[in-house]
Amino acid sequence: MRMMTRFGLLALVLACAACVAKPAPQASKPADPLNDIARQYVLLSLEIGTHEDGYIDAYYGPAEWKKQAEANPRDLAALAQAVDALDASLMAIDVSDREIMVQRRAKFLHAQLNAARTRLKMLRGEKLSFRQESLGLFGATPDIQPLASYDPVLQQIEALLPGPGTLAERVDAFQERFVIPADRLKPVFDRAIAECRARTAAHIPLPRGESFRMEFVTGKPWSGYNYYQGNLASLIQINTDLPIRISRAVDLGCHEGYPGHHALNYLLEQKLMRGRGWVEYSVYPLYSPQSLIAEGSANFGIDLAFPGDEKLAFETRELYPLAGLSTADAARLAQLQKALAGLRGARFTIAQMYLDGQIDRNQAIALTQKYQLMSEARAKQSIGFTDTYRSYVINYGLGQDMVQAYVEAAGPDAKARWAAMERVISEPTLPVDLAVR
Repeated sequence: MRMMTRFGLLALVLACAACVAKPAPQASKPADPLNDIARQYVLLSLEIGTHEDGYIDAYYGPAEWKKQAEANPRDLAALAQAVDALDASLMAIDVSDREIMVQRRAKFLHAQLNAARTRLKMLRGEKLSFRQESLGLFGATPDIQPLASYDPVLQQIEALLPGPGTLAERVDAFQERFVIPADRLKPVFDRAIAECRARTAAHIPLPRGESFRMEFVTGKPWSGYNYYQGNLASLIQINTDLPIRISRAVDLGCHEGYPGHHALNYLLEQKLMRGRGWVEYSVYPLYSPQSLIAEGSANFGIDLAFPGDEKLAFETRELYPLAGLSTADAARLAQLQKALAGLRGARFTIAQMYLDGQIDRNQAIALTQKYQLMSEARAKQSIGFTDTYRSYVINYGLGQDMVQAYVEAAGPDAKARWAAMERVISEPTLPVDLAVR
């Protein structure tokens, strides 16, 4: 009995001591105001998307948000006011003492809202110049060079492919010798994409469960498209309206797949959407600075994955045999492709002249034939893309130049360059972030 009493007293003392020592409950962490801005941005983007097919390139957020946005969409004027109000709320949030990634998040949201503002102006009928449009939508604009400045490149290609007929006819006829037969497209593309994937995975770990499926389609204004589905999956479509040449297999494999659009999207989903809970990355408005980063990194990803002569070596070793093509002139084709890259700025000049009303559609097609060295059918497809997507064309060449400069500034080491590329495609990156200092 006495022993029980001692134990009882001891337990009471210990219990009281525990009560005294127990810390007071802490106040819950205040909600991040950027999260509410991000949620409203997603809803607003989806609502704008009800007014324009294709405005939303990808969405994999909550299904109820999409239903909410589509239930009773406001008119364009009201949406423009909502964009201004949300941007004002965003700018009132002080993030100057927060980590750099959060500061970049706020800048990204601001740039995306500015792009939405610009697109709404266009949807309401406001006429913007090529420069105003590209700056407003994509956060960058190219230096437009006169077409005559590309004449030396034409002369270089003339020396490479001499002979009768126009230079465009000769270039087109030469490249048509390297068309992949229709019944061999799938094995050639399967092998090309697998190689692009393997070379990317050697430097940027692939998340478990990432996947894509590929389709061949017709009746499109583009040569290839990646429709990101969410859950680390993509649908890649390849347009077969025009014969596909062997040089496009690796290009489209890298561009649409690895380390291009598919890789960029699954990294953003994995690291920002899931990893940080940043819901703004569940939606991708096509007409936004995201597209300059996406297209530029996808284009430069080809050279990053296949530096120097590695693309030619892989093609002649594996793709040419799969396509049943002779490798006799493969090196000259690669030389031609390298020379043609010197003309990509001419596309901006033609687009600017066409969209600003300085030339008509027929003139734009003729100039595309001359300065892009295309057949009439391919030139019409190119201008058809400009008809549909307007100043979006800058994202390919200008975006590639900007991403290339940023990545190569990391130095000649492949590991450092791939690490720089991973930062570009997995962080809140804007065109201004690519400026090499």
